[in-house]
Amino acid sequence: MSPQEMILVAMFVALFAGILSGIPAMLAIAGVPLVTAVIAVQFDLFNASFLSLFPARVWGVMTNTLLMAVPLFVLMGVLLERAQLAERMLRVLARMLGGSPRGMAVAVLLFSAVIAASTGIIGATVVMLVLISLRPMLEAGISKQQASGLICASGTLGQIIPPSIVLVLLGDQIGNTYLEAQQRAGNFAPQPVSVADLFAGALMPGLMLVGLYALWLLFTLRPAKGHVAPRAARVPLREVVFTFLPPMLLILAVLGSILGGIATATEAAGLGAVGALLMAAFSGAARMPARVLIAIAGLSAFALVGLRIAGFDRATHDSVAGLLAIGAAVLIALGVVVAAARLWQGRMLQGALMETMRISGMVFGIVIAASMLALVFRGFGGDRTVSALMAGLPGGQLGALLLVMAVVFVLGFILEAVEIIYIVVPLLGPAVLGGDISPVWFAVLLAMNLQTSFLTPPFGFALFYYRSVAPRTISTAQIYRGVFPFVMLQLLALVILIAVPSIATWLPDLILN
Repeated sequence: MSPQEMILVAMFVALFAGILSGIPAMLAIAGVPLVTAVIAVQFDLFNASFLSLFPARVWGVMTNTLLMAVPLFVLMGVLLERAQLAERMLRVLARMLGGSPRGMAVAVLLFSAVIAASTGIIGATVVMLVLISLRPMLEAGISKQQASGLICASGTLGQIIPPSIVLVLLGDQIGNTYLEAQQRAGNFAPQPVSVADLFAGALMPGLMLVGLYALWLLFTLRPAKGHVAPRAARVPLREVVFTFLPPMLLILAVLGSILGGIATATEAAGLGAVGALLMAAFSGAARMPARVLIAIAGLSAFALVGLRIAGFDRATHDSVAGLLAIGAAVLIALGVVVAAARLWQGRMLQGALMETMRISGMVFGIVIAASMLALVFRGFGGDRTVSALMAGLPGGQLGALLLVMAVVFVLGFILEAVEIIYIVVPLLGPAVLGGDISPVWFAVLLAMNLQTSFLTPPFGFALFYYRSVAPRTISTAQIYRGVFPFVMLQLLALVILIAVPSIATWLPDLILN
């Protein structure tokens, strides 16, 4: 082992020790490589000119328009959560499906799938599910163990169901890494990978996972002995429409605009943030004129998306379609102003913006810190070392893929998804993406693998989030036993996805063609 390789090993040991010590991950990810490089320079084991490239990398991050989608998607999810729209949806869905254990469990699962497509933030989703669904599930006769497992598993669906922040970040890293790896392999015109490709690729695996969860619940759930479930209540059609239509239209507009190729991920995220702002203000507005204006603004936004899908996006300003588009834009602007004013007066908007800034700051801090790590890693020749190591593995590309998946699974116990994406993909990804492996399939596998590790005892992050807010009457052992079947279902889904890559590649290929 060369001195540079020994330094790399020591650097990663120090890096993980720093993260586990409790200091901010951003400082550990950037500080340990920087200190390592400075020390190595003194012994002529590192070229200090590599560090001069760091400002250019930071500038590249800050000017990356794709990453602008992150705070917008975060704001979308935070607004939907703070407006208590999710709680209302769960109550109505539970009444629709009846008060039986199966009905309540499936209601929570379907609600989680919808909310995952709206937020994509694991911690917030798990905490919200505990607060609004744990008691109704226990009252319906679902055991503490089963309820705990369902909440933890459902809370991680935001990793794989688009639009997901994890998929946005993976799209940024996979796209760059795939382009670089293919060019090194001699392919100078590879097909670019976009976030839209990843959203399309993750849609079917995400629905497959929800289906596996639903089948398990339907075949295994039984009411507790001696428990009499409450009788199902009739839900008025008007309540169902006003509860589910707005969020479903919002998700349809966001995903449809991306998959339809009429908007980038950043543009669609802006649409989602505006839609969530209007929905939150509509639910809290007391005066009818304000509610009417906000509703018209929301419908106008959806109509504009429909016009673009229908091919009227190139209409001239003096045409009928052009005039309709201008009128809709004016209505949207008025509705957004009124909605923002209402939420500001109710002090909801301030809290949502502060939470968005906190989460986005954490994400971008790690992204910038990971740039320093990747720079120092390459300065020590780590990319060549990893490529040589991967090439020597039995099984070729499949062996390299399985090694990366094993590393990601283990790291999921101690690191957040953002940290793993910006550490593992640029460092280990080129060895996998330099061949003929589909980058979309690889990215979806990574997302589902992260979801599995976040759910696996004893270190899964979803379990920590659940434990922090669950009542003390639910023991840790009950939580672990509850999530075990869902971990097995996750692994089954991973095996199916590895055996049948077309599950992830079929829809992107269909859209591309």
